[in-house]
Amino acid sequence: MNRTRWVAVGAVALLVTAAGVAYGLAGAGGRVDTAAAVSEATTSTTRRVTTTRPPTTTTVVETTTTTAAPAPAVQGLTRGAQGEEVAALQRRLTELRFDPGPADGSFGVGTMYAVQAFQKLHGMEPTGVVTDAVSSALAAPQSPAPLVADGGADRVEIDLPRQLLFLYKGGDLRLISHISSGNGKRYCAPGGCGTAITPGGSFRFMWRYSGWRTSRLGKLYNPVYFTGSGIAIHGSTSVPTHPASHGCVRIPMHIAEYFPSLVQKGDAVYVLDGKTPVAPAPPPPPDPGPPPADPPTTPDALDQPAPTNPPPPPPVTTSPTMTLPTTTTTTVAPAQATTSTVATANPVD
Repeated sequence: MNRTRWVAVGAVALLVTAAGVAYGLAGAGGRVDTAAAVSEATTSTTRRVTTTRPPTTTTVVETTTTTAAPAPAVQGLTRGAQGEEVAALQRRLTELRFDPGPADGSFGVGTMYAVQAFQKLHGMEPTGVVTDAVSSALAAPQSPAPLVADGGADRVEIDLPRQLLFLYKGGDLRLISHISSGNGKRYCAPGGCGTAITPGGSFRFMWRYSGWRTSRLGKLYNPVYFTGSGIAIHGSTSVPTHPASHGCVRIPMHIAEYFPSLVQKGDAVYVLDGKTPVAPAPPPPPDPGPPPADPPTTPDALDQPAPTNPPPPPPVTTSPTMTLPTTTTTTVAPAQATTSTVATANPVD
């Protein structure tokens, strides 16, 4: 054989071998493209096949954990808000006999106190924040029933469990106010110790003072006294949602500005504590004697801020007959109180 014939024979042998390999692969693991196998075998006679494996790329998905800021516990209209929505709230509260102060569109402390009173009347937590529940109640409010059905046309009812005050003029509900009464704790002060209790029962208004007055237990603004022991309804710059006084009934400052003009000497005061039976108010004493002897005073600059002077709520016009006689509104000078033969107790806060 010549060289050309040996080359041809070698090529045929290679083809036969490639076909056998392809057949064996197909039988072992499935169908294999024989033509492709043959083609690859043929090509290997003329070139070297280099197989390059593609690089392996691993994609790592980063997991990002985002911690959301906690949502506020209560969402709604609150102190510090401004605008027409606040003004509408103030007008609505005034219609319902809660006094938020002037409808100026500024959600201040007076509006907060009025919202707290509204919440307490409706069995809500007195947060002072107008939530959706408060808005719904404002649209369909409860009508408070008198606590003392035959208490008189002009009277004040104090609900200690709910810390609310109701004032009636001519048989009509004139004012509902947030209050803070005696906290029930023992205390000691110059002059002795005692228990901070607002007594339950029936009383009548007696004395009053204009402006600030200092007692041995604290400062009182425009106090109107209804017990001989010095318990009064008075203004305070601190009227928390819980009982906190030494026995007096604290009311917000803007209400204390005009509260004395709504009550007269002899008007009935009913303090309901849920335990003491409420009887008809006693007849007013013909001469209750001088008021408690502590002199009036102005507040310390750091202790009590100067009071604001918002106008009273508009629905009811104060009658001139509601002004007390001069003898009851005149402050007794300290010397006169000292020489008086009538025994009186110091006022309390």
